[in-house]
Amino acid sequence: NPISKGLVPCRVSMRQELCFFSSAPPQPVPPLAQTLQGYLRALEPLLPPEEINHTRRMVQEFGRPGGLGSQLQEELVKRAGHTRNWISDWWVQWAYLESRQPLPVHSNPAISLPRRDFNDWRGQLMFASKLIAAVLDFKAKINTGQLPVEFMRGKPLCMDLYPLLFSSCRIPGPKHDYIANHGRTRRSPTHITVVRNYQFFQLEVYNSDGSRMTESQIHGQLLRIRSQSWKTDKEPMGILTSEHRHTWGEAYNRLLRDKINKESVRAIETGLFSLCLDSPVMRISDEKYASRKAAQVLHGGGTFSNSGNRWFDKTLQFVVGEDGSWGLLYEQATAEGPPIATLLHHIQESKESPSGPTAMPKKLYFYIDKEIKRDIELAKQNLDILINDLDVNVFNFKKFGKELPKKHKMSPNSFIQVALQLAYYRVHNELCAACDIASQRMFRGGRTEYIRSPTNQTLKFVMAISNPSVSREEKLQLFREAVDAHTALTNQALKGHGIDRHLLGLKLQAIEQGLSIPKVFMDTAYGVATHWKLRTGQVPANTDSVMCFGPLVPDGYAICYNPQADHVHFSITAFNCCEETHAETLALTLKETLCELQELLEPTV
Repeated sequence: NPISKGLVPCRVSMRQELCFFSSAPPQPVPPLAQTLQGYLRALEPLLPPEEINHTRRMVQEFGRPGGLGSQLQEELVKRAGHTRNWISDWWVQWAYLESRQPLPVHSNPAISLPRRDFNDWRGQLMFASKLIAAVLDFKAKINTGQLPVEFMRGKPLCMDLYPLLFSSCRIPGPKHDYIANHGRTRRSPTHITVVRNYQFFQLEVYNSDGSRMTESQIHGQLLRIRSQSWKTDKEPMGILTSEHRHTWGEAYNRLLRDKINKESVRAIETGLFSLCLDSPVMRISDEKYASRKAAQVLHGGGTFSNSGNRWFDKTLQFVVGEDGSWGLLYEQATAEGPPIATLLHHIQESKESPSGPTAMPKKLYFYIDKEIKRDIELAKQNLDILINDLDVNVFNFKKFGKELPKKHKMSPNSFIQVALQLAYYRVHNELCAACDIASQRMFRGGRTEYIRSPTNQTLKFVMAISNPSVSREEKLQLFREAVDAHTALTNQALKGHGIDRHLLGLKLQAIEQGLSIPKVFMDTAYGVATHWKLRTGQVPANTDSVMCFGPLVPDGYAICYNPQADHVHFSITAFNCCEETHAETLALTLKETLCELQELLEPTV
């Protein structure tokens, strides 16, 4: 299985081994009956009673003692006994590596960070060299086992993902991609890739004695790169990585037939990470600036802007603009939110260091024949279509932050999730399947689980809130119940007892055994339950960062939020090609909804 190449734990030193791999317990396989009950409960607010009854009969048949469900469950329990994690490899393979959709917008999340105080290329290069030095310092902490094990609710978290952040890259394949991780080879890579004006450079960041380059050494190298990358008519090779995965896979094979191309591509893939030095973008109004900045990090702004400065398959790409904007783009098969947040926190806390002489950065060349030229032209057209189709709306909600729900003994995350359902209902006159992400890193090799919305309690609250015959006290009680129900589902997911990964595991186990897909997964109800019209994510950051990605379905939204003490950053995306969805309308409705919920908790009159 090619995927396992990228997902075996990195072993760098004994000390790191002890620090990283000993503490988290295995992920449990939840009881079958509990998952099936949870599934039926999740369908109740989404479907009419007659459809639920039809599905209930199917679920009972699937879950009966000695039935198909029990047999698959037994196999999953066996699988859990002899694998590091019974679901993570399958999840990564199914959710990411087998997906054929383009990585920008559809998959790679972007994080846009608060603007720094520079406004020209000089400031850009000074900040970029600080950033590189800080990331290298973080990597050294991982390598020497000095990165403290993280805890959540008093439990140690699995630290597997950290070593995989560096020198990793996704490689396109005809039916599925795979992950190549080069950080574990005997001679680990010692370079990063810098891209400016669509030109790629291999920059060594360690001295010949193995010591890390200092900030001023790196700064000197970035000045050299700048002087070698004036605007030319270079083809934007990176655009190829934005294609549909099958198309890029074919172009990739054509590209690698040439020796020079192969060396250049390998240098990008093996590099510790990439740094994208973006050209200035058009000035626009302040209110739209936050949205434009997030979109820049997410996809580069288009083929006439900075999209050619990306290699979307790379696990870690840092983006630094000339206007003080900066951020990071990551590939989800290998990286995920919390480790990225820890890395960003380290960058923002970092200090400076002294310097010495260095070797020249190496420019990477590409030989472009007619076929590759055609591949690039096609990729440019497709990426611009995708970018023009994405509506991005970023705003800072300033009326209150997480202190308000906390004061009323409510989970801030659950409070926001219920608000999202209410806002969606007000725009679309229905509730929809929404997924919120819960970490599973309290288990060995754990990745993520979904916390589902809406609940029956949310449905009751949404129906009552606009009804004048329901008293304020009753509305407040129903709101509390809705928030608490979401919190209960969160707690269940954090114990490894969510329902979505388990249902997926049962389905994939049937496929693994060569059985036909069980009826319960072919039912229209399962289609509705997994058609995520709201893809949501909370940014686990103590800085004013904004996360951004595209919707999971054509008629859906993606909503990220970062609750701080007295304000909340939101980003909402939707596709313009869908008549029904409109990011700005949902954003305005969400602001009104949040104000109304504040009024419900703390009446001003």
